[in-house]
Amino acid sequence: MATELNLPKELTCLLLFTAGIMFIVLSSATNTSTAWATPAAGFTTKTTMRGPFREMDISSQPVIPDSIEDDRQAKAWLSQQKTTGSSDLYVQMNLWQPGGSTGWHTHPGHSLIIVTAGTVTEYEAPDLDCKPHVYNKGMTFVDPHGDHAHVIRNEGNTVARTIAIQLIPSGTARRIDFADPGNCHF
Repeated sequence: MATELNLPKELTCLLLFTAGIMFIVLSSATNTSTAWATPAAGFTTKTTMRGPFREMDISSQPVIPDSIEDDRQAKAWLSQQKTTGSSDLYVQMNLWQPGGSTGWHTHPGHSLIIVTAGTVTEYEAPDLDCKPHVYNKGMTFVDPHGDHAHVIRNEGNTVARTIAIQLIPSGTARRIDFADPGNCHF
């Protein structure tokens, strides 16, 4: 024998409304990478070279000979690169039209960047003050990767260009879109 459930009309509407909201929230949560990404605008990138590397463990420690210890410490230089598994090296040519932007993003490996024309301005996601880092032709900067999300913009009136050298784990996407952190209001 079946029993009939008699709910008040208001409770039925509330349950249906709640179920609809839950469906929308859960559907959005499974697709946040496209729903909340900040796409590039007025920005293009081209891979000019790409090559594989095997696992590496490299360390360089040039020290200035024939100097006193304090001077040697001041002039010492250390470069270390260690990877587990294979990597891909990319050479990227980047171009911004005036007003162009990369959109917020990060990378799975670090990037060494040199500005070859114009001026670019970088903003970092964790910087609550949204402090601009301005780089002119001939200047360099490093994108450390991982949780270091950033946006690079051309806030000038001429085309800006950079060359980026990136080392990332083989088989991974070179760029990872990132949601607008809300710290910069542009």
